[in-house]
Amino acid sequence: MSASATPDYELVPQVSIWRVFVRNRASVAGAVILAALIALALLGPFAIPYDPHSTGAGEVMEPPNAAHWFGTDELGRDVLSRVGIGVGTSLLVGLVAAVIATSIAVFVGSVAGYYGGVIDDLLMRGTEVFQVIPRFFLAILLVAFFGANVFNIILAIGVLSWPEIARIVRAEFLSLKTRQFVSAARVAGAGTGEVIFREILPNAMGPVVVNATLQVGQAMLLEAGLSYLGLGDPSQISLGLMLYQSQEIMRSAWWATAFPGLFIFLAVLSANLAGDGLNDIFNPRARGR
Repeated sequence: MSASATPDYELVPQVSIWRVFVRNRASVAGAVILAALIALALLGPFAIPYDPHSTGAGEVMEPPNAAHWFGTDELGRDVLSRVGIGVGTSLLVGLVAAVIATSIAVFVGSVAGYYGGVIDDLLMRGTEVFQVIPRFFLAILLVAFFGANVFNIILAIGVLSWPEIARIVRAEFLSLKTRQFVSAARVAGAGTGEVIFREILPNAMGPVVVNATLQVGQAMLLEAGLSYLGLGDPSQISLGLMLYQSQEIMRSAWWATAFPGLFIFLAVLSANLAGDGLNDIFNPRARGR
């Protein structure tokens, strides 16, 4: 590809991606916390001190101590062990739902932005319909109708979370499809699919990746909200389900809700902070400093 066909962002002097990322200390902290939570999710089933389902792990509503660092709940179950499993379930919901939402958004946004015209109008009107419907309440209806299991929860959250990213993808395509490197690819004989997937889409993925990271936290919050209302999968321990099951003892055993809530807060915050760091990486001005 000739210099005239080079994307604009490649003309900015480049620095190490790692140097760009570490300049934002909050993003580094978020990435470290998120990595620790992922490690907990992966190693939790092998490292937890007690069976998370066992009702005889300790005394009922035992406060945090040397034997039970996070205390026990109303059935004597070890809260730390349940958190170790619940983090994995909540992260799984967040990650898979974000992948589903991003996949739908990339397809809708790329088709709308590339073709424009009537196709663009139809797809964007459909996107606006999804945007004006309250996502949380529609998720409640979908889960209540199809059943409260992890698969249905992930699917409902993913299907309802794509409009924002789709509009971002569309805007990127509208901007990039008129650039010189796209025209050069067409002149070289590239077909429509090649132009979309090899030329435009890779250059539009920066904002998409950043927003997908933010979708992970939003999906976790949505799952926690559904579980807190009793619409979580009762067969799978999640942080939201722990909050739901401990509502009645919230005042007498604060630790039963405080620790699951803390880990939800850390997961969502760390995902958002890591997303800020990714935004710096994909931002040409940040890379050029």
